[in-house]
Amino acid sequence: MMLKMLPFKLLLVAVVLCFFEGDAKFGESGARRRRCLNGTPPRRLKKRDRRVLSPEAPGGGEAMCRGLYPRLSCCSRTDAQGLLHAEAKILSVTNNTECAKLLEEIKCAHCSPHAQNLFHSPEKGETPERELTLPYLCKDYCKEFYYTCRGHIPGFLQTTADEFCFYYARKDGGVCFPDFPRKQVRGPASNSLDHMEEYDKEEEISRKHKHNCFCIQEVVSGLRQPVGAVHCGDGSHRLFILEKEGYVKIFSPEGDILKEPFLDIHKLVQSGIKGGDERGLLSLAFHPNYKKNGKLYVSYTTNQERWAIGPHDHILRVVEYTVSRKNPHQVDMRTARVFLEVAELHRKHLGGQLLFGPDGFLYIFLGDGMITLDDMEEMDGLSDFTGSVLRLDVNTDLCNVPYSIPRSNPHFNSTNQPPEIFAHGLHNPGRCAVDRHPTDVNTNLTILCSDSNGKNRSSARILQIIKGKDYESEPSLLEFKPFSSGSLVGGFVYRGCQSERLYGSYVFGDRNGNFLTLQQSPATKQWQEKPLCLGNTGSCRGFFSGPVLGFGEDELGEIYILSSSKSMTQPHSGKLYKIIDPKRPLVPEECKRTAQSAQTLTSECSRHCRNGHCTPTGKCCCNQGWEGEFCRTAKCDPACRHGGVCVRPNKCLCKKGYLGPQCEQVDRNIRRVTRTSPR
Repeated sequence: MMLKMLPFKLLLVAVVLCFFEGDAKFGESGARRRRCLNGTPPRRLKKRDRRVLSPEAPGGGEAMCRGLYPRLSCCSRTDAQGLLHAEAKILSVTNNTECAKLLEEIKCAHCSPHAQNLFHSPEKGETPERELTLPYLCKDYCKEFYYTCRGHIPGFLQTTADEFCFYYARKDGGVCFPDFPRKQVRGPASNSLDHMEEYDKEEEISRKHKHNCFCIQEVVSGLRQPVGAVHCGDGSHRLFILEKEGYVKIFSPEGDILKEPFLDIHKLVQSGIKGGDERGLLSLAFHPNYKKNGKLYVSYTTNQERWAIGPHDHILRVVEYTVSRKNPHQVDMRTARVFLEVAELHRKHLGGQLLFGPDGFLYIFLGDGMITLDDMEEMDGLSDFTGSVLRLDVNTDLCNVPYSIPRSNPHFNSTNQPPEIFAHGLHNPGRCAVDRHPTDVNTNLTILCSDSNGKNRSSARILQIIKGKDYESEPSLLEFKPFSSGSLVGGFVYRGCQSERLYGSYVFGDRNGNFLTLQQSPATKQWQEKPLCLGNTGSCRGFFSGPVLGFGEDELGEIYILSSSKSMTQPHSGKLYKIIDPKRPLVPEECKRTAQSAQTLTSECSRHCRNGHCTPTGKCCCNQGWEGEFCRTAKCDPACRHGGVCVRPNKCLCKKGYLGPQCEQVDRNIRRVTRTSPR
């Protein structure tokens, strides 16, 4: 009998196992979401414990939280008390009634059956990089909380709404707070229950397409507002990181930040820390022949000198520097030569980026400065450069002017427009990049810029800068409504070796961490837009954090992303990330290049020119009071007399028996002693 029943029992066990397996698969996403802070499942409340209270009911506390989560709750967990104790400073009741109501609701987030996902991002791995002060908020609820409680929680909301919600609003479509039935205040995005179905759909799409994603690798942390990263092209593979306050730091091929900054002009730079204030160190460009002449060009804002007086808020200055003769890792501050100064009335739409094109000319991109017609009446002639692309020839032998005008500039012989202008009509150029290896041999220059639309400020555009064009009326390469309220940040055309899929793509994004690529079709010559997926699961270990401040490019053509999390309250939270293709080795064999050690300058001018400066072409231009081939002969005016030698400007070394600035006087005491000596 027992043997006869055995097949039936085995069949019954198999059915039960299949049922539980199917049930597990069916409820996989829900089970994953329903976890308390300590990882345990939420407790199902018994009927006698269900006190269904209104969220507006007086009393608050645990009773109110049980009213928000009457069936499944994590309120009895011990980690809830720890959370409330840790957040007592921030979640304290304020004097603002509406803000206090929202805070009372947020205090109940630890009772949510989805508490673990509300406070920890599942994409960050087992050990999150940081504990969130607040749960992940639904997008509109986050803005409601920000505008209601701004100014009522000291030291916590000292930032913009976009930046605050970048950290605390759920962007991936996952569970967000509030996740309980609530009266809609700001639309569907104010409650998590309204997009659970969309969350499951996006999760399914993510699983299907995650194999097409790229990864990011955190390379450097602890930076202070990094805004750019460039290389000098001398074979040393050094990466120069710009910090907004006025520092340029060197990231070595060995993976270290050198202790001493390459350039320190923080005492000259006027930088802004409030949201939207673009003042600070703006850009750095190395001369194409930097290895021989050591020239670099820097743009920054300052309130020094004459232009900061009167109606002008500050000036945008472009300066030429030369690297130290003795130390290739530091700039010689004595070599500063001011190239250009532009007066600015406002602190936005500044531009200021510098880059050298394949033609060897220096391009300067300037925004419109948000000036109006009334402002134009108060500005001086320097405002003629507003909203323009300037093209300058720095390879000049002239000692009295820092640059010359290329004859191919569209306004070279014009009397109505400054000859420096190459194109105009820009508004807020985020960042521009030049394609150094265009696929179209008929194209001499491809410069792509991100910009805002002057007619419709809510939209953005990508421009292809062409000689003589007016971008007030010229159609843009790509125009679209941004994916978020964050402004566009231009990137680079990828010409690296590590990723074959990304080769030739223009990589850019917006401040809130949404990324796109543009690629030109070889057949139609049209530019095609495509989202850039940065994965953070599976083979990708890195997790992107913080608003995007800029992009960078190293000597091998690889692209980097610069960010700074909580920039208003954590000054040293800047990071540098590298974009990596997970389908390829980190450093493929064909991409390996040997880094050369940085060398001191060896040109004839740099070795012998001592009392002047070298032009980029190698001519020694003498300082006032010096002359000769390498400025080693001092000038005295009037000249030294009676055989005296001019040793310093207007300083004569007189022979014995002569005195005076030009040795024109006879030292009578010496003559008298000479006459009486025979006696």
